Amino acid sequence: MAQEAGPGGRAGGSRWEAAREAVVLAATLASFLASVWLLRRPAPAPIRIIPPPTPAPTLTPTPKWIQVYLTGAVQAPGVYTVPQGLRIWTLLEQAGGALPSADLERVNLAAPLMDGMHLHIPRRGEEASASPTPGPLLDLNTASVEELDRLPGIGPRAAQAIVDYRLKHGPFRRLEDLLNVPGIGPATLERIRPWVTVSPAP
Repeated sequence: MAQEAGPGGRAGGSRWEAAREAVVLAATLASFLASVWLLRRPAPAPIRIIPPPTPAPTLTPTPKWIQVYLTGAVQAPGVYTVPQGLRIWTLLEQAGGALPSADLERVNLAAPLMDGMHLHIPRRGEEASASPTPGPLLDLNTASVEELDRLPGIGPRAAQAIVDYRLKHGPFRRLEDLLNVPGIGPATLERIRPWVTVSPAP
């Protein structure tokens, strides 16, 4: 016959059941609190991928072009459009070179070309007064009355008129502006063109 469990056996089983229920409850509570903590935790900051800075493009300066009238003992005389700052010897190469009769010792081949310049290459034996060749050019925007007076066809009165016009109207922007000066006509302008220049306006 089977023996019934005594009072001591029922008490031990109840304590075991209670302990197991307590453990399950504690685990459930811990899992619930962990879930709540995860839900309330602030979201991490988004990851930003910053590309490296793009280097600024290098700007290539655009050359300024000028026009020069080339005459005299050259293979191909005419009006040439060349970059500003080009030297006389380079222009002669573009024109096919000088003729065998050219007197190049009277020309400063290293001088820079200026816009509107009339460059004449003289022949050997040609009179200098009939065909002036450019040397150091006189800047109309800085020249004094005394310097202007030494130009061919410009006397003291015309030199003073040039300075007065410059002071009243501002710097000259091109050689042709001289035609606005009283007493300066086209013939005078062409006579002094090989000897003068105009500095760029600021």
